[in-house]
Amino acid sequence: MHFLLDENMIQRDREFHFTVADFERVRTLIHQHAGISLAPIKQDMVYSRLARRLRALGYSTFEQYLARLESNDKAEWEIFVNSLTTNLTSFFREAHHFEILIRHLRELKHRPVRIWCSAASTGEEPYTLAMTACEAFDTLTPPVAIIASDIDTHVLATAEKGVYPMERVEKLSADRLHRFFLKGSGAQDGSVRVRPELQKLLSFTRINLLDTRLPLQGLFDVMFCRNVMIYFDKPTQYAILKKFVPLLREDGLLFAGHSESFLHAADLFRSLGRTVYERADRPAAVSARRII
Repeated sequence: MHFLLDENMIQRDREFHFTVADFERVRTLIHQHAGISLAPIKQDMVYSRLARRLRALGYSTFEQYLARLESNDKAEWEIFVNSLTTNLTSFFREAHHFEILIRHLRELKHRPVRIWCSAASTGEEPYTLAMTACEAFDTLTPPVAIIASDIDTHVLATAEKGVYPMERVEKLSADRLHRFFLKGSGAQDGSVRVRPELQKLLSFTRINLLDTRLPLQGLFDVMFCRNVMIYFDKPTQYAILKKFVPLLREDGLLFAGHSESFLHAADLFRSLGRTVYERADRPAAVSARRII
């Protein structure tokens, strides 16, 4: 449902002319291009993030900027999407998932393991996956390959560097900090750098989950798609999950965010509890035990 707002309310006391019609165009464009469903209450967020771009380009109205996007300026599209995506993350976020993951990895020691992190953001999640793999196999060189993707190229660049301020790692145990991070030698003052051994487990690439065909080959043992689906409407979620099915091994696990549910896609994925899913077409006789 759209709220009807007075045009003056949305543009009052602002540097740039920004109307309800402008906001609705932004909502349409970001949904078409990235699948993100912006709620009506996101008007201030949209204005503040895109206003920076208007200043940089020397525009005086959002109408001018949106016309540039609609002219199919590919470089500007990338900046537009980067501006409106939210990247909240941390190491070992939703820690119970990594306890489940470590048990799952230990069951797969008979083969190389492939993991896809579909919302890598600034890298905390995929590096957590790498740390978990090292702990599962008790080595810094586990037989694990992790693809870390995101639609936002700026955060991917940060992730690939693997350098973090101390406050980002302060909640990690002293053992993990010592084992998986280095001070100095490539890290900035007051920062730490992920060990090269962990970085070698990861490959970074930009992927838009809305693409008709996802640029991925082979099957994955584990897929992390956490705190992403909350930005999509149900039909978009279903379309994305449908593309996930042929990418996940029959005995693979799909991890979702704590506030996400895929019950509307029960024909695609079966819940195992604790926001962990398996393929719905896996025979019941060999289905994974419920995760508790």
